Amino acid sequence: MKTEVITLNESRNVTLTAYIQAVGGEFGNIVKRPAMLVIPGGGYQFCSDREAEPVAMPYLKAGFQVFILRYSVKQDAIWPNPLEDYEQAMELIRSKEEEWKLYPDKVAVIGFSAGGHLAGCAATMSRNRPNAAVLGYAVLGEDVKGCNPSAPDSIAAVTVDTCPCFLFSTRTDNVVPIDNSTRFMTALAEAGVAFESHIYSYGPHGFSTCDSSVQSLEGISVRAPQWVDDSIGWLKEILGDFADGCMSQPKCPLRVNEDHQPWLSVDCSMKLLQSNPHSKGILDYMFQMMQSGAASNYADNPLFKSESDKDGGEFNALSLVTNMRLRDVLNFGQVPENVIEDINTQLQKIENK
Repeated sequence: MKTEVITLNESRNVTLTAYIQAVGGEFGNIVKRPAMLVIPGGGYQFCSDREAEPVAMPYLKAGFQVFILRYSVKQDAIWPNPLEDYEQAMELIRSKEEEWKLYPDKVAVIGFSAGGHLAGCAATMSRNRPNAAVLGYAVLGEDVKGCNPSAPDSIAAVTVDTCPCFLFSTRTDNVVPIDNSTRFMTALAEAGVAFESHIYSYGPHGFSTCDSSVQSLEGISVRAPQWVDDSIGWLKEILGDFADGCMSQPKCPLRVNEDHQPWLSVDCSMKLLQSNPHSKGILDYMFQMMQSGAASNYADNPLFKSESDKDGGEFNALSLVTNMRLRDVLNFGQVPENVIEDINTQLQKIENK
């Protein structure tokens, strides 16, 4: 393994430490590796060593090329200096694709506390977005003003363009309130962005890898160390795993639906399709035909029938599936694939606006 420390900004003492593993030879099945950029915490006052090399080691073991960014702190942390440090680091990492033997489209970032804020900003508002972000007990909302008054709220910046995120924290964190994580998750869910989250029952702020070689384990859930292996497993689902001289295809879909695409399709949610007058017309006609019995194969399917409830009113099962994709609704209704594709062809002619 080759280790290199690169100065990104001498006046602000910004450095990037690179840990580059070999490929080929004894690693005959590996021609390139995914990468992880580690951003330690420290309240924008320092970069914690406990959240640097100890964090890098598990990802090295998992096969990543790993980098540690020690970014602008104290008086140099005025925004956007830290974000520019990240941008410079990410640009350099991806530009060294051949020299450092890494996949430029499989570069993740992991940040802790204030470093988690910087990682959250990288995921939501940077020019050079990571392909995935791991956010450890991160300060993500307006609470960041307590350590860096010039820093932005990354929760407000979540959009459909935010990369997939993995979050972990403890419910009893008395430094960064847990709603930093829960509100960020809500924003991700509303934007349709893939994520995984682990909020452990109890534990202090700043528990790093939760290993006894890093800190005392008193007063923290025995399950908290699981975030390390869980995050690596999640990254394999999002980025792919080592295969025969390449990386396997990701297993986890990045979106729960296609509501963010420029054109409609059967993979959009019922809610979105019902809100567009052009697609709603197609859906209304289709379901009217099915409910009327004109399409006899579906006439007895409860999904396409109106029934009386216990108070004598009318309800339709379709009202219960507004968050489902139209494709899933039609499959549940046992609509033939050729009919689904015909509907899809009609919808793909409608702009999503």
